[in-house]
This record gives sequence, structure tokens and C-alpha cells, in this order.
Amino acid sequence: MKENEIFAVILAGGTGSRLWPLSRQNLPKQFLTLDGHASLLQTTINRLAPVIVAKNVLIVTQESHAKGEAYHALQPYPSLFEPVGRNTAPAIALAAARLMLDGSDPIMVVLPADHVIKDEITFRTHLNIAIEAAKQDKLVTFGIQPTRPDTGFGYIKTSIPSSVLDPQSCIEPQSCVLAVERFTEKPDLATAEQFLKEGNYFWNSGMFVWRASVILAEIEQHLPDVYQVIQAIIAESRVSGDFQGAVVKYFAGMPSVSIDYGVLEKSSRVSLIPCDIGWNDVGSWQAVHDISAKDENGNALQGNVIAVDCKNSLIRAEKRLVAVIGVEDLCVVETADAILISKNDQTQRVREVVDVLQDRGASEHVCHTKVNRPWGSFTVLEGAQDGFKLKRIVVSPGSKLSLQSHAHRSEHWVVVSGTATVTNGDEIITVNKNQSTYIPMGTKHRLENRGKIPLNIVEIQVGEYLGEDDIQRYEDHYGR
Repeated sequence: MKENEIFAVILAGGTGSRLWPLSRQNLPKQFLTLDGHASLLQTTINRLAPVIVAKNVLIVTQESHAKGEAYHALQPYPSLFEPVGRNTAPAIALAAARLMLDGSDPIMVVLPADHVIKDEITFRTHLNIAIEAAKQDKLVTFGIQPTRPDTGFGYIKTSIPSSVLDPQSCIEPQSCVLAVERFTEKPDLATAEQFLKEGNYFWNSGMFVWRASVILAEIEQHLPDVYQVIQAIIAESRVSGDFQGAVVKYFAGMPSVSIDYGVLEKSSRVSLIPCDIGWNDVGSWQAVHDISAKDENGNALQGNVIAVDCKNSLIRAEKRLVAVIGVEDLCVVETADAILISKNDQTQRVREVVDVLQDRGASEHVCHTKVNRPWGSFTVLEGAQDGFKLKRIVVSPGSKLSLQSHAHRSEHWVVVSGTATVTNGDEIITVNKNQSTYIPMGTKHRLENRGKIPLNIVEIQVGEYLGEDDIQRYEDHYGR
């Protein structure tokens, strides 16, 4: 058994609703670039090197992400797809079972995909300490030194007061691996203030290190319902040779429970490494303001923004010019179809807006007007009204859409750049720039780009129902 091999398990299944309107259900914050360089997911993976190599990264995410807007972000890495969300304990159990399937028993470094860590060198130092502790069968968590009585985090009490401990001094293995006394879920303000006064509490970062067999044994003891489903998945996959197929068959039977509540609050194996690493869980737009570069007035500005006499504000423009005058402590986030305006200290409440959108049956919390696909993208130029919808479709070189038909609409395609190869019923035709074709309702059709430059077309849909779910696929390169 390869007991000392190290794998990173990246949890990337969340919805990121508190960063609406930039984060959407179909493309949540872990797949977005907030600082202009790389996505939060890719940044999480990059900071692990050289402790963990890229081939030892396993991502746990939703199947809808993997076959939808996050397709290209996930392609370089092995992934497990959750058919439904069941919180962190089932996701971690699933990853442990998958890593042990070939008889291995690796160390698992479990990380959320959407955190920011500014001091990556110190993070890797603590990571190495945690790995050594995990080899001794400890369940290791990273604790963050609290800087304020925040009610948005869970707290972990240790045996040593943080007020007498300098996390930066923890450079020797085992020297700062502290015993954990108890976990506390997100407290009220008075309790959080008391925790800071006592001085032996840390924020729960949600980052963990342990051996795969050890966490599975703890799950067997404390979460037998989860363990039972995991055993069914393992048994099915050994017969069929298809682990993901077994997940699809059984995973929905899991209870929804966090690893903190289900295991760590009950286990006697838990230890904590105190960290001062510039950590931020990017759980609100106020947190984004905190980590962003700012001008001399404390403003974090991104995109086509004009800020006149503004202070301590986050102003982000994705598509249009945003001009703001004389505001302070404000958050303004503009996208093509929505604008958020909030006081900085109220941005935790963005989830309330998402709840209202869900109640309305709206789409602005689900997807953007531009939607990424494995083959390229489409942008809704004019929404469904008066029996038609207008789109711009971009097909990447060498890519093709599925062979499909629509029961309720016809389509008119006008090529504006590139060359389209079109399957239209029994015909396969070439449509060049400034030419068009018509797809009758119910006809099997396919759009393909066999060229070396992107194919751009304008699509006009006409029909009584123009929803994206009016599609029947007969053949699809991407397994949808």
C-alpha cells in the first residue's frame, strides 16, 4: 500500500450565492477570477506545488458544473461528480473511498476551492507539518487567528491560549500541533466577543489533513448512514468497474451533513495547527474588498469605472461604464443583466436577494446572459419575448454542438465570421460568412466549426416556447 502518497481533494461543489451577481448557480465563485489572474480553483491548486503535484489533485464537484460552464476549468484534473449536493462529509467520504480503491492509503489534504491565502510560503510550511501529523493518524485542521468577533465563522477551542502563541513560530513538526477541546458553530456576537477575550479560540478554516483510512474509520463510527452508502458504492464499482456510475446510483441516499458536525466535533483524534497566512474565505463582497488592491481612498475598482470623491468602496463593472459620485463604504457590482448596490457591512445579506429570485422563478441567479459551453459559448442578445429570442453563438475551432432537435422552435443562423459546417436533416452543408440557413422545428441538426478560427453566428429562435430545456440530444461528444 502506498501509505505516504499525498493527494489534494478540492471541494468545488458550492453555489457561491453570497457573491451574486457575479457568482451564479451554473458558474459559482470557485470558477471565477476575482483578482484578474486565475480562478479561485486554479489558484488553490497552484499554491500546493511543490508539496503536491498536479497529477495528485482530485476535484469533487457537481456533475452539472463538469458538463456545463466549468467544463474547461475541470478538464486537466481527475474529478468526482456529485449527482446532488450532500454537504462536506459525504463528499470527503466519497473521495477517501475513491483514493483507496486500488489498495492505497494516501494522506488527504482537503481544501475548499474558493479560499484566498496571501502568504503561500507559510501555508506550505504549515501544510508539511500537518502532513507529518496525519501520518501519526491525527485529524488535522488549520485554525486561523481571529482578528475580530466575526459571527460568520465556526470557532475551535484549543488547549493553549492563542494570545500566548505566535502562529508564525510554528516551523518545527509537532511543535504547534495543538489538542482541540471543542468546536462551536457560528456564534452570536456576544459569544464571539467572549471567545476573543479568552484567547484560545481559532476560526475554523475548513481545511483539513488526514489519512484516507483514518477519516473513513471515523465516518464509520460517527456517521454510519454515510458509511453504509459508501460501502454500497465500493461494492458496486468493484463489480461494474465504474466508480462514477456507482456514485450516480447510490449517492442521493446520503444524509446531508458537514464533516465538522458529523465527525470532528465527536472525534478524539482532532488536532489544530494555528495559522497566520493571510486567509480569507471570500464569503462576501466585503471580503472581496478586503483582499483587493485599493487606491489612495480605499476604493477597490475593477472594469470601466469612474469614481469621483468616493471612499472605502468596492465598485466592479463587468460590461458597462459605472460612474459613482460621493459615496462611502458602498458595494456596487454590475453585470450584463443585474446590478447589486449594498452598504459594505450588509453584503452578507446578498443571499436574501438570491432567495427572492428563486421564489420568483427568475433566471438571474442561475446563469449570466453569456453562458460558457464545452464547445464555446452563447450570449442572449434579446430575451424570449413576442415569440422570438436572439443569440450570439461562438464555436471554438475544432468543436461541434450535439446532434439535436427542438420540439417547439425553429432557428435561423447567420454566419458573421468563420465557416460553419451544418447538419440539417439529411444534408450536410457549408455556410460561409454573410450566408444563412434555416433549421425547421423538429429537424435533427448540428453546428460544427472545422476551421482554425472561432465561428460566430447570430441565431434567431422563433416559437411558442424558447426555453433552454427544449432540446433532445441524439449524439454528443461531451456526454451530456
